[in-house]
This record gives sequence, structure tokens and C-alpha cells, in this order.
Amino acid sequence: MAGFGNKGLVPTRRAALTLIGVGVLAAGRITSALAAADDEVLTEAKVLRDPDTPVAGNPNGNITIVEWSDYNCPYCRKLEPELRQVVQDDGKVRLVMKDWPILGPVSVTAARSALAAKFQDKYHQAHDAMMGVSSRLTEPRINELLAAAGVDMDRLKRDLAGRGSDIDALLKRNNEQAEAFGFRGTPSFIVGKYRVPGVLSMTEFEQVIADARKAKMN
Repeated sequence: MAGFGNKGLVPTRRAALTLIGVGVLAAGRITSALAAADDEVLTEAKVLRDPDTPVAGNPNGNITIVEWSDYNCPYCRKLEPELRQVVQDDGKVRLVMKDWPILGPVSVTAARSALAAKFQDKYHQAHDAMMGVSSRLTEPRINELLAAAGVDMDRLKRDLAGRGSDIDALLKRNNEQAEAFGFRGTPSFIVGKYRVPGVLSMTEFEQVIADARKAKMN
């Protein structure tokens, strides 16, 4: 897991699994928050249904996974294809993609660029292009990757200028939520009502999804 001051300190999968259910979600915060004040950080609407946040998988899925990630996070990149495979194989998972650029200014540029690409319906292409590299991103490399992915770079610049405040507001919301959940780095997840601050294998994700479905029925 990559984080502010714990780069390289990766929790074991067993340790990550033991944390599932710990924190605000397990306490029912996200289900009871529907009746909370509008300015609450961790309401269901803001965490799961922010209209500005990109969504992958099945938009009508019966379980939601929320992922906080950074384009320069090697663990996010390693996990990306496995998580997407789990989502695809399941067929009923809604994946909410929260950009959380905590690894420096270039990470912020990457996140802002991906979110600006959303205005030309190219967020997922931008996301996949930047997650698909093995080396640390630079600003020239970001531009190269996005152009190769079919992003109109002139339009991107215009949207960064004209929609920049909206993009920054979304990144601020993402950061406030991650901090409120107590996440220490990327990647971090909410799976149904469970808090998963760490990296899981495909099998472990499948198990957490199954557990989340059972919890939803109870």
C-alpha cells in the first residue's frame, strides 16, 4: 500500500482481512447516514452515489466496491487487472472509482487529467492508459499516454481550465472521505458495508463480495 509516510509498508493479506468490518462502516455509519445532516462527509449519497465520480462494472449491480487509488501507486497498478477481472466475472458489482492523488504533484496532475477526460467520455481510456504502465509517471508521459488513448488533448486543456474548480472539488471530497474512513494509503476500498484498507487477491475479493452480499440480506 502506498501512503503519505508508509511507502513500502504493505500489510499482509491476512492483516488486511482482519480489518474488514472495523471502523465507521461496520458501525453502521454508512447505512444510518441517510438521515444525517447534508454536510456529513460519509453519507451514502456522497460516498457511493457522487454523480461526478466515474463508475465501472455494472451500474445497477447489487454490491458496490469503492476504490481510492493513485496513478503512481505500484500496488494499484498491480491490483487493477485482477480487480477488473473479479468485477467482470461477477457481473453484479458496481465499481466506484475515487481518484486520491497522495503521492505528489504528478499524481495530482494525472488525477486531474483523467477527470478532465471524463467531459469527453474518455475517463476510462485515460485511467487504463495510466494504470497500465510500469514506470513512474511524469507530466510529459501523462500527455503521451492520454493522446495515444484517444483523448483530445486540446479539449482536455480547455476542460482543465474551464472545469478545474469542479475537478478540484471532487478530489477534495475524495480526500475527505478517505481520511474520515481512516485510510492510510492506496489502494483502499469499501466493499458493501466493509472497510478494506489494503491489497487483496482475487480469491479474497470474491470472498469479501460474497460476505458483503450476505450482510446486505441480514
